[in-house]
Amino acid sequence: MFIQTESTPNPATLKFLPGGPVLENGSRDMASQDEARISPLASALFTIEGVSGVFLGPDFISVTKSSGEWQHLKPAILGAIMEHFMSGGPILSPDAGEPDASQKEFFAPEHAETVAAIKELLENQVRPAVANDGGDIVFRGFKDGVVYLHMKGACSGCPSSTATLKRGIQNLLCHYLPDVKSVEQV
Repeated sequence: MFIQTESTPNPATLKFLPGGPVLENGSRDMASQDEARISPLASALFTIEGVSGVFLGPDFISVTKSSGEWQHLKPAILGAIMEHFMSGGPILSPDAGEPDASQKEFFAPEHAETVAAIKELLENQVRPAVANDGGDIVFRGFKDGVVYLHMKGACSGCPSSTATLKRGIQNLLCHYLPDVKSVEQV
């Protein structure tokens, strides 16, 4: 098994590509050993000293470090990922539940058409680029012309995430949708 590694715009996060599917639906962002209980793979990664975050995407795993150097952490991370995939074990436990089930979207019913257009632009133009950087972006709400988005994975806490939101995503949404005035991270 060959696992590719890519850097991300977030220097504290590396993206690992195992060469096949990781999650079939959605993504999962875990910031602690306790949150990682839903994933045997993430639990194994959190046993490595210095790992502070694990993000599971459709075909990649992003790992965030709190301490240590990548040259020392990377072999242990690669070993844990390889061992998990070679074992044939599940990525998520059967009791993992649905991703983001606790997060409700908010918007007024009269804005349903605008929200549908926002979601379509995010899905087709933004999410693929964000996934390339080892993260994900999720629509949370729309109120008074403001789009509320949640950044996950490598994008969460990334030094360039504010620029991505304001210059990239906000400009895109404002260009195509006159009802959108700004974008905020939640």
